[in-house]
Formats: sequence, structure tokens, C-alpha cells
Amino acid sequence: MKKIITIIILFLGTLLNAQIKLPRLISDGMVLQRDAKIKLWGWASPNEKIQIDFNNKKYTATTSKNGEWTVILPSQKAGGPYQMTLSSSNKIVLNDILFGDVWILSGQSNMELPMQRVKDKYTTEISKANNPNIRHFLVPDKYDFEKENTDVDSGEWKTATPENVLEFSAVGYFFANEIYTKYKVPIGLINSALGGSPAEAWLSETTVKKFPEYAKEHQKFKDGKLITQIEENDKKVSKDWYELANKNDEGLKNNWKNTELNDLNWQQMNIPGYWASEELGYLHGVVWFRKEFNLSKIDQKTAHIELGRIVDADSVFVNGNFIGTTSYQYPPRKYTFDTKFLKEGKNEIVVRVINNSGKGGFVTDKPYELVVGNQTLDLKGKWKYKLGAKMEALPSQTFIRWKPVGLYNAMIAPLTNYSIKGVLWYQGESSTKNPAEYGDLMETLITSWRAKWNQGNFPFLYVQLANYMAPTPEPTESNWAALRQQQKNTLAVANTGMATIIDIGEWNDIHPLNKFDVGKRLALQAQKVAYGEKKIVASGPLFESIKKQENKLILSFSDIGSGLISKDGKPLQEFAIAGKDEKFVWANAKIEGDKVVVWSDAVLNPEKVRYAWADNPDKANLFNKENLPASPFEASLSTK
Repeated sequence: MKKIITIIILFLGTLLNAQIKLPRLISDGMVLQRDAKIKLWGWASPNEKIQIDFNNKKYTATTSKNGEWTVILPSQKAGGPYQMTLSSSNKIVLNDILFGDVWILSGQSNMELPMQRVKDKYTTEISKANNPNIRHFLVPDKYDFEKENTDVDSGEWKTATPENVLEFSAVGYFFANEIYTKYKVPIGLINSALGGSPAEAWLSETTVKKFPEYAKEHQKFKDGKLITQIEENDKKVSKDWYELANKNDEGLKNNWKNTELNDLNWQQMNIPGYWASEELGYLHGVVWFRKEFNLSKIDQKTAHIELGRIVDADSVFVNGNFIGTTSYQYPPRKYTFDTKFLKEGKNEIVVRVINNSGKGGFVTDKPYELVVGNQTLDLKGKWKYKLGAKMEALPSQTFIRWKPVGLYNAMIAPLTNYSIKGVLWYQGESSTKNPAEYGDLMETLITSWRAKWNQGNFPFLYVQLANYMAPTPEPTESNWAALRQQQKNTLAVANTGMATIIDIGEWNDIHPLNKFDVGKRLALQAQKVAYGEKKIVASGPLFESIKKQENKLILSFSDIGSGLISKDGKPLQEFAIAGKDEKFVWANAKIEGDKVVVWSDAVLNPEKVRYAWADNPDKANLFNKENLPASPFEASLSTK
């Protein structure tokens, strides 16, 4: 009897294995690349015959001894929707298939950042996002150091609707909308990006060998036991830290969210701001903040509060009622709550802030307000505060997901069978620790990805780092500027394009909200590089060459479009020059025809010039008449 049961189980297992299994990308609603041979692939039992019925034609394949199969469809024009049927011992019907242009979106958080995060800025654009010809596939965040994955764990194609678009990459959606509006070709976006990731995390095991330090690190993290040990230790350290902070917090012990609390002995500080600048000084732990406000009437069911950004975590209470929390510093604090928690007359808001490292407090130059119907209350100004618990800084975590090769194996390798138009890349913030190597990393990454896809030198379009952090009054060294130079140098790689956004960053936010212009400028690059519109002005001025004339440097640029301009009509700013001593000083600069002439009475024999060479060159004003900013650069007479 047991033998019969075993035979039945083996038979059922064979039938189950015989069934066609498809990768996640090949599914309902997919966008396939037009005007290119299309590879369809999947799995079934060894030596199983697979038949595909598509567009009134039949295509067949037989699986290998490993159960893998591949079918190549001939090139198709843009259009759809189509239906496709795959048959073996089972049948799979795929519906709503389009042919158009497929773009990989990769990099770190500014590419990953969804429309949900910028919904208040783009309410109109979101409400109009009804376009079944723009589709988005979100690759799940995952790493694998041991092998290249053949599929992703989850994901589905979603069409652009006001609801769905909130999950789309904001940069990706605005790019797609620009391209679709111009060419009326369906656009598929495959969003495979991860916040905080450095470039080396996106290299394959083969290519990372070019960088011995990263190759060694990759081998180290092939040890699953080590990863488990590190993760468990990090988790324990973090858990213990927060438990101790909560245990020691006088505010939790004594219910400081209570509206009846006597806070006469609390100190005051201006919000927004950091308590390192106050009597508390530079410390970590828990600090409580309280502010009273008055309401004349309450005529709405919901209220909305914005508290800028807070370093690091916050819990917010209105009249003693919890209304929202955020666990880390980067998201904007926006909480909507029931007005039953409010009352006419005096009210109180309490914010419990946990800071585990760096300067704790409220980020400046952000909105701090309460909105109830037509009433908007400014929450900036004097708040009362008191230390709840003083802590040592939380020890640094090991971000295993950012280690070399892991993201390539899990989030890029499974995509390389899928025919694409090109890649959009927005990354670099996490690589500023060592900008000198970035150009080599990117050339290696671009070359290796093209080899893996085996589609020739497909367009690779990327975003140069935005302006970020506090401006500096004098010329200075800057890793961000040095990395921008490496990004500019990467234009030497064939079929690449760079979107310069030095004018649309935010000094106090590594995730600037303006994603529309980023998408638009990438779309301009695509029109030129991917769609062959060679006459289009796709970039701001790019430094090309330098020559010396007495004590002046004469700079030539490409991509000047209709001409060079000062964006604000003021004298050109952010130019600096140096002699052989390499001590840079601010320089005079003026436009003469299609050149820029730079000089300083302080440097009679100039050898080097820099433009917008700073973390945040906020006065940079060299543009072309097409309103595109010049890329930051450094140049020398010796290198030209």
C-alpha cells in the first residue's frame, strides 16, 4: 500500500513539475520591447514541448534537461493590447500585452522614491494619471551574494491610474509621461532601485573582480552564517538601545503627553532647530517638545499637521491623543487626524523625539503648520522642551544589503533576458565617500550590463547629483563636486546621457521634491540618445576646452543651444581659479559670445578653473537659453 501511495505521489509530482512556470515579468499587462527580437522563457519538465500562440502564429520549444525553455518572437511594431497563450500539460493565457519601449529604472532612493512621497506637490498630475499605455513593474528589494537569481520574488505590471501611480517611481513616471506625450508609444518601467545603495552593489561577481577590495568583501558575505550573525547582533543592539531609551525616559514614566502637565520648569527653543545649539548641547536620547495653540472654530472632520522633517524618530500627540509616528529621519512628517481630538480655544501638541546619532531636532526651511479647514496655524517659533533620557549614540549598523554584488544578483540578473530600450540611473549620493573611483565603477557597470543584456550599446541615461547641504562662502573641496566631475566624465562612454540638476536640489533634503524636472531632463536626453533627435538641445552647457590669454582663461562649451546666459541676469557666479599653488579664489566671469572668460586680480597666472565646485553651489547661474543649467566642472591647462 505504501508503495502505491509513493508511486501516486511521484506521478503527481511529475505532473506538477511538467506545468509551465513563467518569470514574474512575463505576465498580464506586460510591455514588451517593440522593434526588437523578444525572448520568452520559463521552466517546465525536462524534454517538455512548449507551444506559444501569439498574433495568429504558433511558436514551439522543447525544454532542456534542466527544464528551461526559450522562445524568440520576431520583432513587433508598437501597439496592442494582445493576448498570448502558452500550452503544455497546462495552459496559461496572458492578457493585455503591449509593445512599446521598456526602460530599467535603477540606482538609489531618488529613483526609487514613489509618487506617494510627492503627492502634495503633484496633486494635479496624479489626478490626471489615467494612461493605460504607461505601466510600472516594481522589483522587490532583495540581495543575494551567492548566485545570480533567475526570477524575482514578486511584482506585477500596473497601469498608470491615480491610485496605482502613487507606487510608481516619481522620476520614472514623469519621464514616461514626457516620452509618451511626444511619441505616443507605450512605455514600460521596471523599477529596480534601492535606497542608500552604492554603485558596487549593482556589479556582477565577474565584474567586481576589477575592484579587489569590493571583490574580497563580496566573498566575505557569501557566508550565510556570518550574515545571520551580523543581522542578529545588529537587531539586538538596536532593540536593547531603544528598550533602554524607553525604560529611562522620564516622559514615558510621567506621562508628559498629558495636557494637565505642569511644564513651568521646561526650557524653550525655537522650532525648527537642533538642540545641539541650545542648553542641552550635543547629546542623544529622548527629548519632549510641547506647544500650545488656539482654534477659533472647528468646521471639518479632519485636520492635517506638517512637522517638516525630524531627526530621527517622532511620535506626535494632540491634546494627549496619538496621531502619528515616523521611525527614521528622511520622510516628511505629514499626519492627518480626526478633529474630535481638537477643541475650540486652547489646544496642545506634544512631540516625542528620539535621536540615536548626529544632531537631533527639527530640520529648518521646511513647513511646520496645522491646517483645519480654512485655518492654517504656523507652528514655528517658541516651543517648550525637556530631556526625557540621555543615551550614548546607537552603534552603527552593518547595511548588508548594500554590500558588493548582492543587488545585482537579486534585482538585475533576473531582468537581463527581458528586451529593453535602455536604462535610467539615479545614484551617487552613497558613493561620495570615494569619488575618485566612481568613473571606473560606472564605466564597468555600464559595459557589463550591456554585455549581460546582449543588446549592444543600449542608451544609458543618468542623473548628476543635485545641490545639497549648506552653501559655503569660500571656494572649498567637495566630494559631491568631485563625484559630479566623475559623472560628467562618464559621458565619454558611448550612448550615454546626463541630466544635470544642480539647480533643483534642496540644501536640507537629500530627497528633493522636484521630480518633474528630473524626469523631463532625462526625457530630453532620451530624445537625443535613444530616439535619434540629434538637433534637440538635451543638456545645459558642458565644459569642452580651455585656453589662456594673458591673465584670463577662455572656456568653450558644447550644448550651448541658442546661447549662453546668466539665469538671473546677474554676473556669473561660482567660478573659481587657481595658479600652480592650487589655492582657489572666487573669480570674475562673463559671457563673450559662445565663450566664458574667467579672471581674478588675485591670480595673475591662472592654471585651473572650477565652476559650481561645492556640495551646494546655490548661486550657480550659467545656463543656456533653453533654461538648462551648465554642469559643474573642474579643468586645468595641463589636461585641457
